[in-house]
Amino acid sequence: MPADGTPADGTPVAAGYRSDTGHHYEVAESDVVFTGRIIRLRRDIVRMPDGVVSQRDVVMHPGAVGVVALDETGQVVMVNQYRHPVRRALWELPAGILDVPGERLATAAARELAEEAHLTAARWDLLVDVLASPGMTDEAYRVFLARDLAVIPPSQRHVGVHEEADMRTQRVDLDEAVTGVLSGSITNAMAVIGILAVATARAGGFASLRAADVPWPDRPAPAG
Repeated sequence: MPADGTPADGTPVAAGYRSDTGHHYEVAESDVVFTGRIIRLRRDIVRMPDGVVSQRDVVMHPGAVGVVALDETGQVVMVNQYRHPVRRALWELPAGILDVPGERLATAAARELAEEAHLTAARWDLLVDVLASPGMTDEAYRVFLARDLAVIPPSQRHVGVHEEADMRTQRVDLDEAVTGVLSGSITNAMAVIGILAVATARAGGFASLRAADVPWPDRPAPAG
């Protein structure tokens, strides 16, 4: 169960939250008002600590994983993908939503790396966990660091569809990627966070990395 008390399937519940200072936020009503292909919209009526009732609209998201794939020369694997809401292609990390029931997080990350970048990795570490925009959505994503990369033979590669059909990949020196973040040429949030996080981790000799399978409070561990 996520930290807010909502079940893994996103079913709204009459739940609440009590802060460290004793303030109580009670969910008086909760209804799903829209269901799309990936997201749902939940309307919560919340009683605040001062007794005032207010509406909060929550975009419910299944969560996602992303991969900073760092090769032996210090280059990061980037993918270029069209994103319809902003009407342009963005440089991003290999990534995808958690849409396979029971799939473990590191397995999902490895699948996305194989499908989008045609790579496997022998070494996996946890880089960073992110709440995307907690003022409006429960979307959370976990970014892994993948190293010891190997190229998948062309005959065994996944064939992309939709936005992935014309996806391009490119390896970028990590320092150049950091420059791209700071100059505004890399703006995808996961890519910005992942690139800056791995640059920071590298500066510390990667000593700060966590194991790839540590618990994730914002998403429950899948069964099996």
